[in-house]
Amino acid sequence: MFLAVTTCHDAIVLPYAAYLRVYEPLSAFGEADGSRWAAYAASAGRPRRAGALAAEQSASLRRMIALPPVVAPPQESEDAYVRWSDGHTYISPWQTQLRSWLAVTRLKTVSPQLLALAYPGGQAQSAVRDFACWQGKASSLRVYIQASTWSVPLAWFVPFAPEERWLVLGTPSDQDQPDRGPATASATRMLVYSTTMPRARQRVARALGASRRARGEPAAGPVTGGVTEGQRAGADLAEIGRWLEEFHPHALVELDYGGLVHLLDDEALQADQSVAEVWAAVNALMRSEHQLAIAAYERVQRRWRRLAALERAS
Repeated sequence: MFLAVTTCHDAIVLPYAAYLRVYEPLSAFGEADGSRWAAYAASAGRPRRAGALAAEQSASLRRMIALPPVVAPPQESEDAYVRWSDGHTYISPWQTQLRSWLAVTRLKTVSPQLLALAYPGGQAQSAVRDFACWQGKASSLRVYIQASTWSVPLAWFVPFAPEERWLVLGTPSDQDQPDRGPATASATRMLVYSTTMPRARQRVARALGASRRARGEPAAGPVTGGVTEGQRAGADLAEIGRWLEEFHPHALVELDYGGLVHLLDDEALQADQSVAEVWAAVNALMRSEHQLAIAAYERVQRRWRRLAALERAS
């Protein structure tokens, strides 16, 4: 069942978005950045997981209501999501400036008219120029966080296994949270999957191979263009696979339902088995049981289409 929830932590309205994040170990950042992130992770003042999404959204709202609106912050964010695992600290930088630049550039390509309406004073063009200047000096455009509004792309479920899920419907104890470590604050409602990078890459490669074989393509061959569901699914999987290859081999990968949990009641969250259903489709493909694969894929696809339809009804 769907919930019409519009407010949450600190009265900030969270975006109805899900997030796919990569967390790299401190050793992946080099000596200077690694030391800075280590100090940040131990800091009592950093945003904790329970309020990090609200803090990001609050900063975004302040930029939007400014006169004129601020398309991208003038400096890169110094905040990050933090996780601990097996005694190691992992960091997923917010990269608010870079993500804002990329969003504006994408919107300029997809809908320049909408961009002009959203930022009529030329701020968007200025941000595009700033990004081009920065891009000419940057050594990498790696983005640690991907976002999807109103729905979760089905390819995002592939890196995970059903047992790698944290579901929190109330206020958990610290040991039940994915953000484990010193001074961890309790979350109130979330659904998160987390896995290691090797497992994520292996699962994506396995699913991509099954998808290509089902379409009659060589397992190692290129993804072909097209308009069929199978081709789109294969292209999405290949894109996720390329993205994961950009990061440290000992990184962690996380799928966070984010603000989408406020569109679903407790019963719907408990019943959600999207990862298991996607893998039922993949395993059926591997056994050449194509009708069973289509049925499993369509079942999970229908669920997320119903949720995405709420955007048009809002």
